[in-house]
Amino acid sequence: MEILSLLLNGFAVAFEPLNLFLIVLGCAVGLFIGAMPGLGSVNGVAILLPMTFLVPPTGAIIFLGAIYYGAMYGGAISSIMLGIPGASTAVATTFDGRPMALKGDADKALVAAATASFVGGSVGVILFTLFAPPLAEIALTFGAPEIFSLMLMAFATFVGLGGDDIPKTLFSICIGLVFGAVGLDIISGEPRLIFGDIPGFFHGINFLVLAIGIYGIAEMLWTIEITQGEVMISQANITVQRIKNTLWELLKTWKTMLMGSFLGYFVGILPAAGATPGALMAYGLAKTAAKDPSSYGKGNINGVVAPESANNAASTGAMLPMLTLGIPGSPTTAILLGGMVIWGLEPGPLVFTNHPDFVWGFIASLYVANLFSLLINIAFIPSFIWVLRLPFTILAPIIFILCIVGGFVPTLDMHDVWLMLLFGFVGYLMRKLDYPMAPAVLAIVLGPLAEPALRQSLLISGGSFSIFFARPFAGVIMVIALILILLPLFKIIYDRMKKPAAA
Repeated sequence: MEILSLLLNGFAVAFEPLNLFLIVLGCAVGLFIGAMPGLGSVNGVAILLPMTFLVPPTGAIIFLGAIYYGAMYGGAISSIMLGIPGASTAVATTFDGRPMALKGDADKALVAAATASFVGGSVGVILFTLFAPPLAEIALTFGAPEIFSLMLMAFATFVGLGGDDIPKTLFSICIGLVFGAVGLDIISGEPRLIFGDIPGFFHGINFLVLAIGIYGIAEMLWTIEITQGEVMISQANITVQRIKNTLWELLKTWKTMLMGSFLGYFVGILPAAGATPGALMAYGLAKTAAKDPSSYGKGNINGVVAPESANNAASTGAMLPMLTLGIPGSPTTAILLGGMVIWGLEPGPLVFTNHPDFVWGFIASLYVANLFSLLINIAFIPSFIWVLRLPFTILAPIIFILCIVGGFVPTLDMHDVWLMLLFGFVGYLMRKLDYPMAPAVLAIVLGPLAEPALRQSLLISGGSFSIFFARPFAGVIMVIALILILLPLFKIIYDRMKKPAAA
């Protein structure tokens, strides 16, 4: 009852005219920032942080939180419309969102993404409100062994699928892990895999550069080849009836939405994890549990719903350790944390007692921002559909320019632009040879997280792998991961036993 009273006081703060204006403005700006390849919520919040000094601290964090939410929604737009992830968090949305657009179902994909984002954000903020202290305690029990087990389970979901070629999937994961290891060794500090002391490789391979290369440049090359440049990208129409039909169809995906929301939220509260691994894990888990996993990657609406619900829930989850413990759960919340310190508010358990109006006003604003992000997103769908009606001769150069900008913005280094073009060619070849690209993308995201967790675990245990089974949470997750890895082998044995019986 006390929580409800505090939340109602928070809504009174959120609905103050200035704060409500900042929420609407933040959602609209965030939507645009999220849709622009290479920007994303991190850059958007960082660029606009100085503007927050014009308003009180509560209004400032409400504005930045609304930008964060809007960017999470917006990331799906360019993923679906152009095949270029607006941010790393929207990469998994490209897997099925882009094929849906190419089939003429761009409006369905956009409505599905917006609705799933709303559900994920709603679940996330409700869990945030109700279970912040206990969930923070659970997240604190996750040490290096648990984090590595979780990362291994994410890889295992791809290996355990029946729809993909297992050797090609393993090869794709290994390539991603190799790319993820480029840079400086985390313990010795020695450079590794820098290809003859090329300076640009010292900072590693930026994930967004890989994602834009594979899903922007490669998609453009592939489209040019299969259509001989004569394509009009999908002719989609948007009507009230089509939106109603899509919403009716989305009712059948409620299990996927809830799975993505809860998984994304829990991954989001883990320090250094964030929305990108959550979205990729949710996609892999949805594909694993599906009756027809082979339909994923070809325009399955669940392939849009799972990552979009997960990345929005994870973005809310990442704020929990930021507020309660002063530990940012993602790069964007790290910037928000810095803003709180600048505004004279020390994050941690005491912020709930010392500044209740600030905390509960911010939490209430997340409910409002979630609703406005959904409404603004759906209102602009006709504008997004208009983009698809452009001739490909106009669209291709625009995509190429956006890819170049997106590759250059994260590090302001031309090395990354050349690398992005190389990845684009590699992605095109992988598609031609029917190699799955999703496992490689997952590996380059999770590799830099899994490696330090593995090495720290082995240092703690003196080199013994038993540490991954001796701890309760790690043991359960590791067993699930091993079962998923061995699933293809079990399937082969089962099929061979079945044949003699049938004969």
